Amino acid sequence: MAIKDKNGQVLTTSEIRSKVETRLKTIFLEMWTGFLWWGVGNLPFHSWRRFFYRLSGMKIGPQSTIHMMARIYHPSGISIGQGSLIGERVTLDGRRQLPNSRGGLSIGNHVDIASEVMIWTSKHDVKSSEMKTVEERVVIGDYVFIGPRAIIMPGVIIGEGAVIAAGAIVTKDVEPYQIVAGLPAKVIDQRPKTASNYRLGRPRLFQ
Repeated sequence: MAIKDKNGQVLTTSEIRSKVETRLKTIFLEMWTGFLWWGVGNLPFHSWRRFFYRLSGMKIGPQSTIHMMARIYHPSGISIGQGSLIGERVTLDGRRQLPNSRGGLSIGNHVDIASEVMIWTSKHDVKSSEMKTVEERVVIGDYVFIGPRAIIMPGVIIGEGAVIAAGAIVTKDVEPYQIVAGLPAKVIDQRPKTASNYRLGRPRLFQ
């Protein structure tokens, strides 16, 4: 009996083997992701969470931390510089699994990301007849501040010192020191370049 894919195409033996291997890898990654979400994300100690995130392949610089209940996708595709604080219940998407993927997430030094921010590097091509997945890298420069519940879409580059207002949806690049707000985000002001020489305070304990 012929085995077909979801589009009804008959698969060869090598294609079946490849799909089985891919599915097993995906299931393992989903299990590990669940462990990071429900296990590691609820640990009340920053040092323990950093240990498991780094064990998963995430690059986290000195004095940087991720607060509790974060949603992490593909941690090995995420890098965080030094002295950055990331709030609770954030979504960090490091996916770069597709062939020739341009995905992944890079967060710079002394970046302040507030609670419930969502940063995505993977999306569907809604014009594709197959709803193909597209992965595009997100880069967040040094000294960026992202307010609560903002959403950063795939492929966006946020320049040094930029400010993203609470609840903004960022679909295009943000130039250095711009302040953006709205749906979709638009420039509303400019931040002085002298505002990029500070160090963030300590992370909240047991959070």
